[in-house]
Amino acid sequence: MEIRTLGTQGLKVSALGLGCMGMSSAYENRDEAEAIKTIHRAIELGITFFDTAEVYNDNEQLVGRALRNDRDRVVIATKFGFKIDKKGAIAGLDSSPKNVRYVCDKSLQQLGVDHIDLFYQHRVDKTVPIEETVEAMAELVKQGKVRYIGLSEASAETIRRAHAVHPISALQSEYSLWERNVETKILPTLRELGIGFVPYCPLGRGFLTGRVKRAEAFENDFRRLDPRFQGNNFDQNMKLVEQVKALAAAKGATPAQIALAWLLHQGNDIVPIPGTKRVTYLEENAKASEITFSTEELSRLNEVAPIGSTAGDRYTQERMSWLDIS
Repeated sequence: MEIRTLGTQGLKVSALGLGCMGMSSAYENRDEAEAIKTIHRAIELGITFFDTAEVYNDNEQLVGRALRNDRDRVVIATKFGFKIDKKGAIAGLDSSPKNVRYVCDKSLQQLGVDHIDLFYQHRVDKTVPIEETVEAMAELVKQGKVRYIGLSEASAETIRRAHAVHPISALQSEYSLWERNVETKILPTLRELGIGFVPYCPLGRGFLTGRVKRAEAFENDFRRLDPRFQGNNFDQNMKLVEQVKALAAAKGATPAQIALAWLLHQGNDIVPIPGTKRVTYLEENAKASEITFSTEELSRLNEVAPIGSTAGDRYTQERMSWLDIS
């Protein structure tokens, strides 16, 4: 597995990471034993970058247990930024310095580690100046509790303001063949400032795998409310998937591998973190790093899914309001 560098501060990770959210939250059919096997298999395949967050139920504890014997050779990323009520539900955003410090200490305990490799602000809290939040994050770096800091779903303006306070090593935002809006302002800003990019949902919440069903077919799964899986949006978006399937068949690959390989070809400063909780899908995803494209094939993929072509919003109205996309 290729090693890539995020930012200019020295953070090195595998070219593909592993998103661990679905092992504990958001998606249906959870299996902790299989999830831990998946994490262990990822290490065998050369994947060193593991992504979790305070808000993913007990995912930090699971990830911590799974990586306990491999701590020195992996990079663990986690996130703060939500207000969580007594029942464990999200009740808004909170990037106050007090909460930054609180979540860091809580995450260290839950992960069972003495430092967090990459600590992200999960969502930009517009009630707290980004400078105050980053100053608190920078203090954690000075204390040795955090090695590198990052942002998630931040606008170009916010990124600049944050980076002026303390170097930002990585931005994590949604990016895939069906969500390319970061290409207009965000990616150019990151490259100007020397900040790495970590695309989450690189497979469109599973849509780009071709193994997908309509929103109403889901039960205990947040995709039941996903606008892109609903009604006419689903039908429109399946047209994209069918074209990806055709190219995949021609190359003897799967649609998921094509989607991930396309992202890897967008620059060596990009490290996708496809999420899975099953060994079989992990092994399939890892093979994407072996796929190469001709100039003609890349052009065809770009034409199949131009910016803005996907039908439907990325999230429900409430979750869209949490994105700093102005």
